[in-house]
Amino acid sequence: MKHPAPGLSPNLSLRHSVRKPAVASAGGIVVSQHRLASEIGARVLAQGGHAVDAAVATSFAVGVLEPWMSGIGGTGAMLVRDAGADRITVIDFGARAPLALDPADYPLIEGSGGDLFGWPRVKDDRNLVGATAAAAPTVLAGVHAAHRLFGRKPWGDLVAPAAALAAEGPVVDWYMLLEIATAYAHLSRDPGCRAVFLPGGAPPVPPPAVEADPVLRLPNAALARTLATIAADGPDSFYRGPIGRALCDDLRAAGGCVTEADLAACEPRVVAPRSVDHNGHRISVLPELSGGPTMIQAFEALARRWSPRGDGPALDAEAFTAIAASLNEAWQKRFDTMGDTATTAVTSTTTHISVVDRDGNMVALTQTLLSIFGSRFLSPSTGILLNNAINWFDPRRGGPNSLGPGKRALCNYCPAIMVGGEQAVAIGGSGGRKIMPAVFQLLIMLANGVSLEDAFHAPRIDVSGGARVVVDRDLPEGVRAALATRFATLEVERTAYPAHFTIAGAVKRAAGRNEGAAEPHMPWSEAVAEDEV
Repeated sequence: MKHPAPGLSPNLSLRHSVRKPAVASAGGIVVSQHRLASEIGARVLAQGGHAVDAAVATSFAVGVLEPWMSGIGGTGAMLVRDAGADRITVIDFGARAPLALDPADYPLIEGSGGDLFGWPRVKDDRNLVGATAAAAPTVLAGVHAAHRLFGRKPWGDLVAPAAALAAEGPVVDWYMLLEIATAYAHLSRDPGCRAVFLPGGAPPVPPPAVEADPVLRLPNAALARTLATIAADGPDSFYRGPIGRALCDDLRAAGGCVTEADLAACEPRVVAPRSVDHNGHRISVLPELSGGPTMIQAFEALARRWSPRGDGPALDAEAFTAIAASLNEAWQKRFDTMGDTATTAVTSTTTHISVVDRDGNMVALTQTLLSIFGSRFLSPSTGILLNNAINWFDPRRGGPNSLGPGKRALCNYCPAIMVGGEQAVAIGGSGGRKIMPAVFQLLIMLANGVSLEDAFHAPRIDVSGGARVVVDRDLPEGVRAALATRFATLEVERTAYPAHFTIAGAVKRAAGRNEGAAEPHMPWSEAVAEDEV
């Protein structure tokens, strides 16, 4: 029997193909990692909402429908393009370590931490799992800040659909079963997670369609009450009110150090973006502590190695070799100056939302719990699943990203907005270190004449700072051979699970019309236009 190359499964069909067409409309479009969340956002656009209104509603909804990726227990950032003023605004609501955190409570032991960044192992995995791994949630503060600046629709109307979804419960299908099963060992140890995600004590298996009621749901009554209160009373009920007090009580009871003072200190930073030019397009990103500065360095490195030839949009072997080398250079600079480490990510959870409205206003919003199901700690009183943002920090002392009280975390998400060449694009993705390389390549394609739909289906590479370049086996043989000559490579399939490449999403505006594209291999992701709901 012939054995496949490492990274390639012998089980998968070689004739299988996947296609998810882009959506085009004169109206607004929402792209997210869950169809129902995109529909909720698109409905807001159809009712005259701003792109930010749709992003807020989608943010709350997707946190309920895809709870292992994000939610109001998480953190993130967004970029907003005001089409009328031709201005881009960054709203950064990244994580901070708790003010009462003591690094001595996270002692190192022998071995690797085993999740995402390859840090040295911490005793009892206190930086990875449980209340000790959590930082104050900031998503709610971030989307509310955006709503204050740009929103048109009433706040409560944007939160209410998510509250209803939490009360009813998301529908379990094969993909949800898969995600829950992968985290079963940790979910089963936490009473809050066990009650919501493991009915009967085991991963929920959807019943066959021949049964009278083939729908299995996972309601979260406590989260529904929390969201209903936030809809009625606003974010202060969380950051300075009864929800926050109950959340902190649950965290303290489980050994965490997030306090009411941490919640009250959650103030998003509203700043100007950092930008770089490529082929007549200006690309804007977060200015600090994200994948944005590293992507700018990759574009600057690419400009020294490769120039578009203007004889066709396809990227050839020369282009991919230059892309790989430029990404390697940018990652090395990140590792040397920003405190990250050169270990390839294993698992990660994030969700991205891209929105364009009928007037051309745009949002690129990324929110995350960091690891799958975050800290695997669900607050019983509030129903909120908490992030494990402490894992963003290096547990070793003395580095630029070392763990310390009140410090801002170095993150990998990379929402971006590109304007130029008579088009504007809002884009991002999920997948930890895989995000920036994917956004980088997609922007290169879009800035060099590739259509949105073709760019999202085009095979690509992943260069995430590890020893090898991960190569989609659907790349032309000449491209794969050229990469293998310069770099250690690993060929993989592009599959729904594991996601070897980023789950990306983008919207585009050109000539007064809008387009949206969602990751083809993600079974739930969808672009939905306002005239479809």
